[in-house]
Amino acid sequence: MDTPADPELNDQMGGELTALRSVVREPMDHVECFPAPPSCRRVTFTTDEVTSMCPVTGQPDWSTVAITYEPDQRCVESKSLKLFLWSFRDQQIFAEALAAAIAAEIHRAAGPHRTTVVVTQHVRGGIVTEATAELP
Repeated sequence: MDTPADPELNDQMGGELTALRSVVREPMDHVECFPAPPSCRRVTFTTDEVTSMCPVTGQPDWSTVAITYEPDQRCVESKSLKLFLWSFRDQQIFAEALAAAIAAEIHRAAGPHRTTVVVTQHVRGGIVTEATAELP
């Protein structure tokens, strides 16, 4: 296991950043968080590297995901988010359910004031699907 880039910071957080302080070679089923800076009002993550599988055909789906949340006490750590998104790679899931699942995990882990997740499934069969999940 690698040591954390900032061991003191990890100690301040009770050792909660397990993904950040180790070499991880597999998906994670959750995201990890750290204390939000007092002046942080909005955080946005965007990636176009999310894959899943169509629940009907089993074909691969490629999606762009934009996650925006308004932190309360905690912020989402990005490496754990990347590993969490990787967990959908072999899951058969509709774009709408994918957006809802990501929003639910962000909301569960970080407890933000508001969470919005937009999943834009790339063209397949000439159709682009965009699904938005919002949690207060």
